[in-house]
This record gives sequence, C-alpha cells and structure tokens, in this order.
Amino acid sequence: MPNRLFTAAIDVDPELIPGARNAIRDCLRLQPDERITIITDEATREIAAALQSEVELVGSVYAVFVLEECAARPLTAMPQVILDDLATSQVSIFCAQSQYGELGSRMQMSEVVNRHRIRHGHMVNISRQIMLEGMRADFAAIDAHSQLLVERARRTKRVTCRTPHGTDFVAELSPKLKWIKTSGIITPDKWGNLPGGEIFTSPFNSHGTYVVDGVVGDYLCQKYGDIQKTPLTIVVKENRIHSLACDNRELLEEFRAYTSTDENSNRVGEFAVGTNTACTRVIGNILQDEKIPGIHIAFGHPYAEHTGQTWISKTHIDCVGRDFDIWFDNEQIMARGKFLV
Repeated sequence: MPNRLFTAAIDVDPELIPGARNAIRDCLRLQPDERITIITDEATREIAAALQSEVELVGSVYAVFVLEECAARPLTAMPQVILDDLATSQVSIFCAQSQYGELGSRMQMSEVVNRHRIRHGHMVNISRQIMLEGMRADFAAIDAHSQLLVERARRTKRVTCRTPHGTDFVAELSPKLKWIKTSGIITPDKWGNLPGGEIFTSPFNSHGTYVVDGVVGDYLCQKYGDIQKTPLTIVVKENRIHSLACDNRELLEEFRAYTSTDENSNRVGEFAVGTNTACTRVIGNILQDEKIPGIHIAFGHPYAEHTGQTWISKTHIDCVGRDFDIWFDNEQIMARGKFLV
C-alpha cells in the first residue's frame, strides 16, 4: 500500500528543496487538480520526502510507494499494485536506486507511462550530489538551447565526434528516425530523466572508435563509477560492437556479457548530445553524467516507441566520454566540451 505519511518520519533536508521544487514545479509542472505517483526505495527516502513536501505545497493528490515494502529486491517485476496506481495518475516519479537485473521491471513501468501518456520524471540512481548540482539547473534555458540544437540535428545527415583521448566516431542519420528532446521540461509525449538535458536519436548506422573514459550505465555505474583511469575502448562497425578493450578485466567481461544478452544488445540504439550546462564534470553517476555537454551512446534498446527504430532489445547501457569536438555535417558545434552554438 502507498505510504501517505512518508514525511512524518523524515526531516526534510532544506538543501534538497531547490532541486525538488525544480522537479515538481518546473520540470513536471504538477497542477493542484492532478494526481502523482512517487516510487522510491529505502536508500532514497530522503530525496523522495523532499519531492513529497513540494507535492503537498502544490496541493495535488498523491501516493508514495517504497519498493521494499511491496516486493523483494532485486525486483523480478514491477509490483502490480504500483502499476495499477500509476495508471490512475497524470504525473509520476521513479526516485530509487537500481539493482542488478531490474531493468525489465522499469521497462514494465515505462510501458504504463507511455500507454497513459503520463508526465514521468525518471530519477534512477538519484543522489544528494545530483540534487545539489544538475537538479538546480535553469531548465527553461536548457530547454531553449536544446530546441535550437534539435532543430539543427533534424537537418543533419552525419554527426562526427572526436576527443583527445581516442574517440573518432561517426553516426549516419535517417529522416525516418526521429530526434527527441528531453531537456528536463517533461510532456506527455515523452517521459524524461531528471536531471534532464539531452537530445537523442537512434542512428541509421554508426562506426568508429568510442572511448568510454567517463561512465558506463545501468548497475555497472554503481559498481565502477568514473572509469577515467581504466577506460573502455569500443570499436563499432555497421552499428554493432566489433571489439572491446579495457585494462580492468572484470569491467571488460561484465560489459561484454551485458552487451551479449540478446541479439541486439550489442547494437548502437541511442546516439545523444548532452545539453545540461550545469553538469560540468564527471561525478560517476550516469543519471547526471550523460547530460554533460558531449556525445554519449547506448547499446541495446533504441526507444523504438519514440524514435521509430525498427528493432528492440531488452537491455540498454549508456556510455559516456569526455572533452568532445562535435560536427553536424561540416559545421562544428562543440570544441573540447564547450558549445559553439
């Protein structure tokens, strides 16, 4: 059952309030006559309490679910009581830490969000540091800049990115595959991560070398954090992983296993430009680090329901690098991680 007395047992940290206010009022634009579902866990109760306190100030009806009170973790499926409640809300937030093997349960949640066109803020692996940094961004300004970039991207046939650390990667684009803006201002058309700040598509084709000297996603991010000292080098041919190299053998084998889960787990499903200029350095958390201005790619699920891609996967793992130069066709739009437009 939802815990409607959540904040009564927790003192809300005032330092979390600006980020929580941004989430509820600016990003999700919750209205008093709307209903919101908040999904959290024991490790993230403090942040969820700050979000709940802002919901109460708006005056909306709400329900709060703590995952451990609904099912054993790691989840094998999203508890039905949560999915049923979610289907009755116009707005929702997932504010919890990921555990090994739980991506499928979050995909079940996303299916309900998409079907009911819920304005959903996805705060998987949210931390206090992110609440004090990326969640304090000026999301209206990020949205305006993201709109400028996405309009240019939609006219672009080829994106090239390079870094001083060895990345030399090209994505070939198709007008049949949509560019999506997730700037932090969330609409019924597409749920978004919070903090927001990216534009993304699924490439028609891609090739080259991508050096992951920032972070890798899903549960591997919590395990390995910032991998600058032992970067993962990925060679891509015809949109699939051709070879992998990394001095950290454990990371290498775990990444190889993850991207071998199904027939499309090793396929580049997402190609994205981070646009959140409040994120200035890698902190070892994919939720924020993938929003750093630069290019990140992901292997696996291509968000086909939004991009129009013709294939799917049950896995999705993001990869983040550092210090990008980026060209849209022949126009350079970024130099060493700084936007030129």
